[in-house]
Amino acid sequence: MTTHAPQAMQSVTLPASLDEAVAALGAMPAAVPVAGGTDLMSAVNKGLLRPSGLVGLGRISELRGWHYQDGHALLGAGLTHARMGRPDFAALIPALAASARAAGPPQIRNAGTLGGNIASAAPTGDTLPVLAALEAELIVAGAGGARREVPVSHLLAGREMISPGELIGFVRVPLLHAPQVFLKATGRTGPGRATASVAIVLDPARRGVRCAVGAVAPMPLRPLEAERWIASLIDWDGERGLAPDALAAFGEYVAAACIPDQTPPDDGGEAPPLPPAVQHLRRTVATLARRALGRALS
Repeated sequence: MTTHAPQAMQSVTLPASLDEAVAALGAMPAAVPVAGGTDLMSAVNKGLLRPSGLVGLGRISELRGWHYQDGHALLGAGLTHARMGRPDFAALIPALAASARAAGPPQIRNAGTLGGNIASAAPTGDTLPVLAALEAELIVAGAGGARREVPVSHLLAGREMISPGELIGFVRVPLLHAPQVFLKATGRTGPGRATASVAIVLDPARRGVRCAVGAVAPMPLRPLEAERWIASLIDWDGERGLAPDALAAFGEYVAAACIPDQTPPDDGGEAPPLPPAVQHLRRTVATLARRALGRALS
């Protein structure tokens, strides 16, 4: 409890369907939706937020599972990290399962949800680079049963926003049936917030490599030129192996694209070197990218 936030919560609504939840938010514009509450309740406990009402999403069964649709998996926004980390889900979308297993200690994984991770849009959100690499899309529910599609990358970049009274209902992910890898580095041993993370997704049908780097910027970064370059070196009809030098070069390419050198001064002199901490972060990204691609190709 805090003593410097006098406004108390007035009501809690527990709808049974997605449309009921949207209607509840429309009737109470100042209310806040809550699923796992791992970020929301932290803000409340710190006195940073005192919502006038809550719309609980825990009873909406359609948001806690997934189904198949036209070569895609339609994932409910209420899927917990613990559920996504199980073997049956890992066989479906391996990189997303790996990111869910890395999301923190058991109490966080049991409560935190996929939709909450997206809505919070924290730079260190573990599922976000995977969703960016998969080029996933959101199904956003609005008033009157309206539905609209928003690319996850557009939301994270601020190009499109979730309007008041709307809710993230589902996440549509293509089923590529190809190797996927997620790796992350933390500042300590065991579960923790990522200092850098990398997702690699192979797309054999398009002969492409998708890469997204998380935690080093406010949103996941896609090194598109590095993706195209490395994809051109892979023998897609053969063993798909790459020499260690090519893997290392890819890692350096990705790191330099996501953490570029400093801009030279206007007087034409040399650009100052990156600070040691930033150089270390760049080396970390290069290592993660190299290892992730190597594992995907093997």
